[in-house]
Amino acid sequence: MASIFTKIINREIPAQIVAEDDKNIAFLDIMPLVKGHVLVVPKKEVNYIFDMEPSDLAELHLFAQKVAKAMDKTIKCTRIGVAVIGLEVPHVHIHLVPLKTMDDINFTRPKLKLNPEELAEIADTIRRGF
Repeated sequence: MASIFTKIINREIPAQIVAEDDKNIAFLDIMPLVKGHVLVVPKKEVNYIFDMEPSDLAELHLFAQKVAKAMDKTIKCTRIGVAVIGLEVPHVHIHLVPLKTMDDINFTRPKLKLNPEELAEIADTIRRGF
């Protein structure tokens, strides 16, 4: 069965996409740690990041770098934090999290609940950074 990320990639469910190329996609997390939390996902469904082909893994990280630089230009933060957990969804994904403090990337804290308008505004802001 396709992961929720594959359904987003295939446009079967909506998402606030901030960037995309032929192999990768980046979209807002709908349950973010902080405003601007982005997921960077390969379009090819692979469960575990270290099972990816080396060239695909490298391209995913280079794509994530482009997204992080756009975020850094447009979101007020100290820097963009990076995390790969891999337990929530069986599809590789990199978390890019705008940080002001270390606690901003604490995955045990409650997630934000943003409305669709807030998510759209944040996505538009990040897109302006490209």
